[in-house]
Amino acid sequence: MKKAISLIAAAACGAALAAAPAPKYVFLFIGDGMSTPQRMIAEEFSRKSGAGPLAMNAMPFQATTRTCSADSLVTDSAAAATAIACGSKTYNGASGVDSDGSPVYSCAAAAKEAGKKVGIMTTVTITHATPAGFYAHRKNRGELYGIALDLANSGFDFFAGGGLDLNEKTSRQSPEYAEFGDAYRYAESRGYRIVKTRDEFLALRPGDGKILTRFVNGPLEASIDAAGLGQPTLAEIVAKAIEMLDNEKGFFIMAEGGRIDWAGHSNDAATNLRDVLAMDEAVKVALAFLDAHPDETLVVVTGDHETGGLSMGFAGTGYALYMDRLANQTMSVGRFEKLAGEIYKEKVSPSFDDFRPLVERAFGFRFEGDPKADPMVLTSAELADLRKAFDHDAAFHKAKVEENTKYDGEKKYLFGGACKLVMSHKAGIGWSSGAHTAMPVLTTAKGCGAELFGGFIENTDIARKIKSFYGK
Repeated sequence: MKKAISLIAAAACGAALAAAPAPKYVFLFIGDGMSTPQRMIAEEFSRKSGAGPLAMNAMPFQATTRTCSADSLVTDSAAAATAIACGSKTYNGASGVDSDGSPVYSCAAAAKEAGKKVGIMTTVTITHATPAGFYAHRKNRGELYGIALDLANSGFDFFAGGGLDLNEKTSRQSPEYAEFGDAYRYAESRGYRIVKTRDEFLALRPGDGKILTRFVNGPLEASIDAAGLGQPTLAEIVAKAIEMLDNEKGFFIMAEGGRIDWAGHSNDAATNLRDVLAMDEAVKVALAFLDAHPDETLVVVTGDHETGGLSMGFAGTGYALYMDRLANQTMSVGRFEKLAGEIYKEKVSPSFDDFRPLVERAFGFRFEGDPKADPMVLTSAELADLRKAFDHDAAFHKAKVEENTKYDGEKKYLFGGACKLVMSHKAGIGWSSGAHTAMPVLTTAKGCGAELFGGFIENTDIARKIKSFYGK
């Protein structure tokens, strides 16, 4: 009886998908590590700054989206991307394969088979877990060279973002391709044009062929740090993708705000929200295209999981939130820590006072004044926390302790972390983790077929609904 009911339900679902309109153009935005709290903190910051509500939050259809992987309630980005892209749950760490390790194919591949052009873009490395879920088939997300080869073999039309995240060691993982020297040369052999500068990128025109960018060898900079570095914004990347991919049969675009997750891992609220805002600017580009093609375009915005256990509320501020205080922070904690390291190089035994100008410039904290009159003045307790962290780091520098450089790893040095924690608390923000959580994410949609994205859904439903547009 239960099996019969399941078959009836599946048939009804299939009929509903078959009856849904098929958009010519599909945009899928993924905020890595972005759940409802990340969207709402950016929303309130945007409203406070006078910029108004986020475009992604104003979309008419919404779905609460479950994110678990096949082997854990808390997913990693590879399993989540495979679910969103391919419609299959898999184990954490897998890219484009199911739980048995067999390849599964993405909505991007289905779009390509249907004759549409395909663009994949991100603010982190293009071989990272989320973009890889749309073109790669690897049992381990760490097989970076193999993932890069899968990229080149995908035949997709447009890849943009950070570099391939490769080195000589990863190249040796696939010795059969040694004649190409590296994956970029292999991509060139497969017809890709390697674009290295923002100016060259913005000068691209339709007809310039398949594109793979190499602006940097790692991720693009966080939005808060990116000014003046000659890197395109995600909004500029999406705009160029539209220009390059538009054609009679349409296109599929996946654009990831990957640095949202990295800021979540580091519990850096100001950096996190600015990357959410940067992704929203890219969403606005897609919505402008939708306005020009209202009956043919679908825009979907989702997250792969939540990162950081972010909460809008902290005991120290009672029931108040002060999102506007985050505007005082001018750089990411990662950038702050690099500049702090330069001070250690310049001075043999720097004092806490040597770091005060940097702290003031980076976070907007003030060391003099009345905290009750000026909330950015450090309280005695906050100052004590910063001094304690500084003393810890000074001892570590003297002992030449190496920092953990992984973006999602626990840091050994504490000063930058203490500063960002003070900033979060001044704004009324709390964090419960430096890792992913099992919190569901919010999916929003607008345009042709958007009504399919409502209710309570699995992340796999996103791929299945998009694949249905291509008869898959």
